[in-house]
Amino acid sequence: MKKLTRIVSTMLAATLVASSMAGCGNSSSGAKTADGKANINILVYMQDHEKAVYKKLIEQYKKDHADKVGNINFQVTTQDEYNTKMTAAMTSKKLPDIFYVGPDSVRSYVDNGYVMPLDDMIAKNSSIKTGDLWPTIIKAYRYDGTKTGSGKLYALPKDLSTFAYAYNKDMFDKAGVAYPDPNKPYTYSEFLDVCKKLTKDNNGDGKTDQWGASFADAFMLNPFIYGNNGHYLNSDYSKVEIDGQKAFTDALQFYCDLTTKYKVTPTVKEDSAVGPYQRWLAGQVGFYGCGTWDVGAFMDKKTLPFKWDLCGWPVGDSGKTTTWLGTVGYAVSKTCQNPDVALDLISYLSTNLDGQKEVSGATGQESIQLPNIMSYAKGDFKKAVSAGTVKYPSNIDVMFNYIGSENNYNGIFTETTYTYNADWFNTFTTGLTDVKSGKKTVTQYIKEIQPKMQQDLNKAIALQNKNKKTSSK
Repeated sequence: MKKLTRIVSTMLAATLVASSMAGCGNSSSGAKTADGKANINILVYMQDHEKAVYKKLIEQYKKDHADKVGNINFQVTTQDEYNTKMTAAMTSKKLPDIFYVGPDSVRSYVDNGYVMPLDDMIAKNSSIKTGDLWPTIIKAYRYDGTKTGSGKLYALPKDLSTFAYAYNKDMFDKAGVAYPDPNKPYTYSEFLDVCKKLTKDNNGDGKTDQWGASFADAFMLNPFIYGNNGHYLNSDYSKVEIDGQKAFTDALQFYCDLTTKYKVTPTVKEDSAVGPYQRWLAGQVGFYGCGTWDVGAFMDKKTLPFKWDLCGWPVGDSGKTTTWLGTVGYAVSKTCQNPDVALDLISYLSTNLDGQKEVSGATGQESIQLPNIMSYAKGDFKKAVSAGTVKYPSNIDVMFNYIGSENNYNGIFTETTYTYNADWFNTFTTGLTDVKSGKKTVTQYIKEIQPKMQQDLNKAIALQNKNKKTSSK
């Protein structure tokens, strides 16, 4: 997920946003209608199919609250354009009433005075129920002035996502291999053994054309690192410390050995010819990563012409099955002139049961996200999946286990969540092909790349500090 905060003083962008965001903050369009009803401005990014669902929800909210709500200006843009517009809005101090905040930007948004705490207003509104939201996700929007994860609440989750592991059931059947047990994820050695059985030369030309797995490093490396209790940065995210870290080195060694030593994944050259995702769609690999955002496409037989399901990522000797989580939340601007109405609206989008049924697909349309409400997700929503009313893989508990960090599953926010940008991580993954192609050893690469990663991290810290000072002037 891209950073939502890029606080840059750009006069052109400020001019653009001032003209395009009528009604934001202190705009001349007014916070009230002539008869005293509240006007609310929302700026978010969504795909078209998401927009249609949320537009319907907002129209329903407006209809249900016609006595107090005048106009709801629901502006949807692309993610790249969103970052530009928000930067300009912060510069011009004309923020929309409601906008997105991710876990990675809560600290800077609060420190710079852009968002208001929600706790006191929630306490006064008995219709808002946050106690049944997934604890991991709601915790992501708390900040105590020093660290995220505790303190006051500054946003309500729009959604939550996780990155599980998927497997090709047809391939397992043809190879005579038992399906993965979702209650007992593979160890590294068990995973390797299964991948060996799935890797084949099907047409007899002497070349492998089916593999156990295929990896997009930027997304699929971390479950191996974190699943062996490894990490990249120190506890305050200011120092790269991969060199000499056994858990990290062992996990990276196994990950790369799957390609270089055991040859159960395509080579770097083969991946450059046909990407990992395309091989998965073509039924050429047994395992592939599956985010909650992939499910809709994967459930379409035109996209995946084979049977598939979910399982946990393999576990190293030092850890437990772990993957990364994602979320974006609705925040209320500190300059919002109708904060009670804005909060009531975002709570409707985030915590209302009828709304969660709509976005999760339980009312008949495509599921665009998992439910935020934990009891509904594990109860009626799961029953709808079992009944076939909602199209989801049968092992949906894998995703719930990661999101809730339950049943020996672990879901975390990656360390890039807590740094100003992900340049340091991108530097690491970009050069990883040298190891996966056998040009460098794992230990050699770690020792060589750590100083470069630290340089990138130092730049990110300096940029964050600079922009914080600039925005506070």
